[in-house]
Amino acid sequence: MTEIYGSRISGIAAYRPSRLVSNEELSPLTTVSPQWIEGRTGIKTRHHANDQEDLVTMSVAAGEKALVTADVDPAELDLTIVATATRRRRMPGIAPEVASRIGLPNSGAYDLNAVCAGFTYSLAMASNAVRLGEARHALVIGAERTSDWIDPEDPDTFVIFGDGAGAAVVSRSQEPGIGPAVWGSDGARHNVLGITEKADGREYVAMNGPLVYKWSTATMPDVAHRACAAAGISLREIDWFVPHQANNRIIKTLTENLGLPPERVVNDVVDTGNTSAASVPLALSRLRESGRSTPGEKVLLLGFGAGLTYAGQVVRMP
Repeated sequence: MTEIYGSRISGIAAYRPSRLVSNEELSPLTTVSPQWIEGRTGIKTRHHANDQEDLVTMSVAAGEKALVTADVDPAELDLTIVATATRRRRMPGIAPEVASRIGLPNSGAYDLNAVCAGFTYSLAMASNAVRLGEARHALVIGAERTSDWIDPEDPDTFVIFGDGAGAAVVSRSQEPGIGPAVWGSDGARHNVLGITEKADGREYVAMNGPLVYKWSTATMPDVAHRACAAAGISLREIDWFVPHQANNRIIKTLTENLGLPPERVVNDVVDTGNTSAASVPLALSRLRESGRSTPGEKVLLLGFGAGLTYAGQVVRMP
């Protein structure tokens, strides 16, 4: 019989591109004012990657820092998963190159595309590999360059998306530190959010914002409760809530619907924008960097977005 181990997040880190883009800088490029952008989305700034900050470079930077915070020997890192939906080159995936550049001689590697839920899906995959003994340690990275896929003629998407990468190391532990994933999808609504092609052949992100808002705020509270139940706790026992950083309106409505205290909800979207698969690890890293959290505290993660896909799980802070 295969022995089942515990798994935990042993390290978490982030990479945010150096260029910080304000609403005042974006506004002249599109059709809305800085006040409209902040009032509609809650976003004040977002990071846009430069030509040198490609997906691999950002992933490597975040992954290297996560390994340092986890204090893990690279030779014992057996699996690398990169969650991304914004790579233009269809194959190969970037995970093997990321593992090679970091210097992980024994790591299997693959990409996963569940868009905004990509990190939570990948975290579940890594946790399962560690628990089954298939990996001693696993590296999970969410990385996106959404700025490559936005169009100033569509302000609903042009002003919300940002770039970056967040990484977590998943390690074997005596006690469970990553709860079971509760996930699902609604493929009948796949056209609500995704890449579309213009008449001139250019591709960009298009979104039905009102439908995304209604779907996420109506569906995710049940997912949150089920994720807590799967972890054997109630929602009131959660110390922190880290949802996908879609926009401030969605985060605020979810917080109210769940009855959670706002001071226990991580809101990174104000400064970072919507970074798709990178948003949850970036927000989780921001929480750790802030000094507000304590190792072992219970965090509810909730990823949701295009597909439509979603996943929730409870983890312990590293």
